[in-house]
Amino acid sequence: MTTFLQMHLLTTYPASNLNRDDTGRPKTVVFGGKPRLRISSQSLKRAWRTSSVFAERLGDRVGKRTQRLGEEVFLRLKAGGMDERQAIKISRTIAEPFGKLVDEKEEKNPTFIRQLAFISAEERTRAMSLADRALAGEDVADAANGLLGKTDTAADIAMFGRMLADAPAYNREAAVQVSHAMTTHKVTVEDDYYVAVDDLKRPADVDGDVGTSFIGVQEYGAGVFYLYACIDADLLVSNLGGDKMLAKDAVQALIESAATVAPRGKQSSFASRARASYILLERGSQQPRTLAAAFIKSVHDDDILTASINHLTSFRTNLDTAYGPGSDATCDLIATVQQVKGSIADVLSFGAESIG
Repeated sequence: MTTFLQMHLLTTYPASNLNRDDTGRPKTVVFGGKPRLRISSQSLKRAWRTSSVFAERLGDRVGKRTQRLGEEVFLRLKAGGMDERQAIKISRTIAEPFGKLVDEKEEKNPTFIRQLAFISAEERTRAMSLADRALAGEDVADAANGLLGKTDTAADIAMFGRMLADAPAYNREAAVQVSHAMTTHKVTVEDDYYVAVDDLKRPADVDGDVGTSFIGVQEYGAGVFYLYACIDADLLVSNLGGDKMLAKDAVQALIESAATVAPRGKQSSFASRARASYILLERGSQQPRTLAAAFIKSVHDDDILTASINHLTSFRTNLDTAYGPGSDATCDLIATVQQVKGSIADVLSFGAESIG
């Protein structure tokens, strides 16, 4: 039977604009008939996998999303003394297994892959090795077809998956599902009207112009965000070729980053970094389910954080009463003004135990 590790987090962000739309406005969603702030799953996953937490726990066992593998190969070939035209041809040959390339007549970036490709460190190393073999005079066209790997040494590819339209045999089904985070309560997006003054401007510089040099507006919001994620522990191990130690490291990196890492949007303006005030982990073979419906009615309280924790735990209890236990084992962390329970070490250890 499949083992699932489900994560439920409540994190309070002060004034912030962590994830914005094309107009610069914080992303939102209407839930329960009320507008809520939202942080997209894509934004969260990128923040986590590029964080210092992932770097410290996983080192080079992470992948890179890039269009530039061919460019890296090209630069290596050029540095080795290869003719530019030949270097372009070979670099395109080596990059092609990862996706369709731009038109060869593209003057600026003729070695680019059209889409971002998720490439493991091991696959990149093999590509560079092929470049070295080409520099030694070897024909590498056939060998390029063996660059892609069916299992991963890149933990983030194993967790979040990848899609290669032209090489579906090397696609990776994501072992981790991540929700869009949303506030547990109604939120109004507010406007910050701000000005900037030229420090070297003098009243005599421009007749009658002694005011500001720039006027702008940026939008922001604040609130308690609920985030849900589910890890298919068995699929994660399978994606990693059976490497259980790497799977455990990956699970712990995911939990710690979800609890401590915020997206980078407008951080210089708001410094809206936070830690999760509530973490609930559930482990078992039961069918996974989000607890977002705990907030279908917008939370109203002077202490929204405590009220949100109570809504979440009460709804979970009611679901268990109606459908049976939603997990075999649980572990939680609470860190509020009124209460502290558990520790990040506890939840990390519990999470690693989901890997049998």
